[in-house]
Amino acid sequence: MSGFLDFIRLGFNHIAAPGGLDHLLFLLALVAPYRVRDWRHLVAVASAFTVGHSITLALVMTATMSLPPSAIEFLIPVTIVGAALENLRRPGQAPVGWGRPVLAAGFGLIHGAGFANFLREMFVGSPAGPLLAFNIGIELAQLAVLALSLLLLAGLDRGLGLARKLAPHAVSLRRVTASAIAAGWAALLALQRAPW
Repeated sequence: MSGFLDFIRLGFNHIAAPGGLDHLLFLLALVAPYRVRDWRHLVAVASAFTVGHSITLALVMTATMSLPPSAIEFLIPVTIVGAALENLRRPGQAPVGWGRPVLAAGFGLIHGAGFANFLREMFVGSPAGPLLAFNIGIELAQLAVLALSLLLLAGLDRGLGLARKLAPHAVSLRRVTASAIAAGWAALLALQRAPW
């Protein structure tokens, strides 16, 4: 059982640690358009991302699929740019419905390959238990980061709302700002990792 808990811890730390900048930027891009009252939609988006990366993680870990690490490392920040740009498409409203979870699941497929390259060297034998534990850790970390982010963004909304001129545009302003930060940073990462 301690091995199972170790892989939960490993998954949690893979997201929440400073070395998980890619994933933290992706989570920032995911959370940017939401308010606290939209938490159910955000949980659906985060869970869809987990399903997507779990599928690819299992396929790569069981050697059913093989993807070049350099391409994956380049595509991960590209997905962050994509998520951030999608936020800017409709800056006045939080995305609801199935479109955002489907997008997150698709991006999760790419991120899962990156997780697999990281995790592959960590164990020998059957991958089922470690994969499950690692995914539980990732999901717990994502939910913790998203909850903290929602609270911080709510505080920012309230702070911006104190300025009369900004009050009507507080959510839109922070959505655009957070998305621009995530997109800009991720674009730099993508350029650094370009496989050409």
